[in-house]
Amino acid sequence: MKIDLPAEKDAFKPAPGVELANGQCLSCHSVEYVAMQPPLPRTFWATSVKKMREKYGAAVAEEQVEPLLDYLTKHYGVESTNTASSAAAVVKPVTLVPAGTPISGAAVATNYWCLSCHDISAKKVGPAYKDIANKYRHDTDAYAKIAEQVQKGGSGKWGPVMMPPFPMVSAAETKAVAEWILSQK
Repeated sequence: MKIDLPAEKDAFKPAPGVELANGQCLSCHSVEYVAMQPPLPRTFWATSVKKMREKYGAAVAEEQVEPLLDYLTKHYGVESTNTASSAAAVVKPVTLVPAGTPISGAAVATNYWCLSCHDISAKKVGPAYKDIANKYRHDTDAYAKIAEQVQKGGSGKWGPVMMPPFPMVSAAETKAVAEWILSQK
């Protein structure tokens, strides 16, 4: 039996913390599911995250709970303005390591929760990194294609599940993670 799900069309509101929502919530839920919740207080989101962790085994690290709650409450809770201008806000990329420090592609994948959906050698929600490397190994535009997927997200290349956009990933981090992905064998 094969079940085809519709492609994800929306993205979480770009703002600090969006990488947590993308990495944690989209593993099981669509953006529409989160956005359709009535604007409720932080206690609602806290209860939901607690349930996801305790009942369904969501791998949200303890130190990520508060930042995730901050994001969900501010943008989908009672504090949200739900205006078009807030949804269209541009997030400036933030590098997670000091300037001049070499950036590890594996560290970038860990920091932005890429490994929630991807594995090096096996398909999870998204394709295995070795499969991506094999597909683009002889493609001169490989870096640009991976960088665009990281920054803009999308679907259709590997199946119906949308990869959420990660516009907050800096150019240096994008380069590091793309090179790391392309080095997988």
